[in-house]
This record gives sequence, structure tokens and C-alpha cells, in this order.
Amino acid sequence: MTAFVLVHSPLVGPYTWQPVAEVLRRRGFPVQGVPSGFPDRPPYHAKLVEAARSVRGDVVVGHSGAGALLPAIAQHGDRGMVFVDAVLPRPGRSWFETAPPALGEQLLGLAREGWLPPWHEWFPREAFEDLPPRLRDRFFAEVPRLPLAFFEEPAPAAPESRSAYVRLSETYDLFADEAARRGWPVYRENADHLAMLTQPDRIADVVVRAVESVLP
Repeated sequence: MTAFVLVHSPLVGPYTWQPVAEVLRRRGFPVQGVPSGFPDRPPYHAKLVEAARSVRGDVVVGHSGAGALLPAIAQHGDRGMVFVDAVLPRPGRSWFETAPPALGEQLLGLAREGWLPPWHEWFPREAFEDLPPRLRDRFFAEVPRLPLAFFEEPAPAAPESRSAYVRLSETYDLFADEAARRGWPVYRENADHLAMLTQPDRIADVVVRAVESVLP
């Protein structure tokens, strides 16, 4: 059976993928998540990649901000990649260099002594306002405060391997469209950015289809 490595965004925690991981395991797939915890000092991207590379699997599946790390992670063993409502690789460029200027200014204004508030305190509330209280509390408990320096640090450069894209929300249409222009298989679901928490069976279905499309 194909072994999955589920990579959560550095801005949140590994619980993001847990409901989907449980569904996949019930279906017989070997599934591993990457270690939790954000590095306490730079280089942040390199340390996140190193931790994820230690996890064995055939395909790396990354959500949201994890997209910038996937090529460097997948390079270990030439693993396939699936981007789930995720940013695309930006080798050698920082988040600030690729983000909308208004959002960059917003984050700069929120920073205090070089640190940002947790993601859920500045991201649009519609991304998580429909989460049931139990899921929301568990999810929020893992969201770290991040140093502004992480967003200023260039993402790692690595050759891209076989890739597919799963679009869950309208916010990521531009990334899905770019993935299609690159010739990647694109799977579009009218869900929401955190549908892995609220609709794990549905998201497991589309992730399996996307994974099958990047297998050699």
C-alpha cells in the first residue's frame, strides 16, 4: 500500500490532518504525520524540512503553507507531491516577496518585538468559524506564535517531482489555476480551507485520487 506523509502548515499544528489520517488508516493505508513543534531558531525552513524528511513515505501531502516546503521534502527518495489548498513552491523567495502587499503590511503591523499573534487571530474568520467548538479548541491549542523572521526567510530550492493539486476553497483558485497551467492533475472541491477537520472522509477520497495520479 502507498504510504502517505501528511505535512501540516508551519502556521498551525499536526491535528489539522489527524481526522483524515484516521480515515486513511481505517482503509489500510500507512500514514505518518510530521513532527509537531516549530524550530526555536533559524534557519526555520531548513529545520522544518529536515524534520519532515525523517518520516518515511511514498508521497508527501501538504496543506496550506506547507506547499513552500514540499519539493525539498519530496527530494528525499524522489517522492511524489500533493498540494492541498496550498501555496506553490517559491524557491529562493520569501513569503513577503510573494504575498499580496496588503497582507504583508497587515502582518508587519501585527508584529510585536518580532513575533506575530497566532494564525487564527489574524487570518479571515470564515476559514474556521464553522468548526464545532470541540474541534476548534483542539485546533487552536496547537497554533504557535511565529517569528516575523520566518516570513522573511527564503524558501528552500529543490527540483519538483511528480505533483497534483487539490483545491478546497476559492481563496486558492489562483494556485489551482497555476498548477493546471503547469500540467498537474487538479482536483477541485467546493469545500473550505479546513475541510480536513470537518469532512475527513470526503477529503480522504480526493487525496487518494490525487496521490494515485502522482505514483510512478
